Amino acid sequence: MKRLVFAVGVIALGVAALTPARADFAVIRFKDGHCQAWADSKVGPWPPGAKYLAVGLKSWGSATMHGKWAMKHHRCKGWS
Repeated sequence: MKRLVFAVGVIALGVAALTPARADFAVIRFKDGHCQAWADSKVGPWPPGAKYLAVGLKSWGSATMHGKWAMKHHRCKGWS
C-alpha cells in the first residue's frame, strides 16, 4: 500500500512539473497616452486612469509587437 501511495505521489508531481508555465504579458496605456509592455500584468503598480490595451500575451516579443501596432494606429503617444 505504501508503494502505491508513493507511486501516485510521484506521478502527481511529474504531471505538475510537465505543465507549462503561464506567461502573462500585457500592454498598458497610461493616462498621459504613453504605452509600455509589462510582465506579470496582474501585479501592476500603475496609477489610476491606466488601461490595458492587450492582456494575456504569451511573450515579451508579442507584447512589443502589440505596442508597435498601437503606435501605428495612434492609440499611444509614446512607447518604451
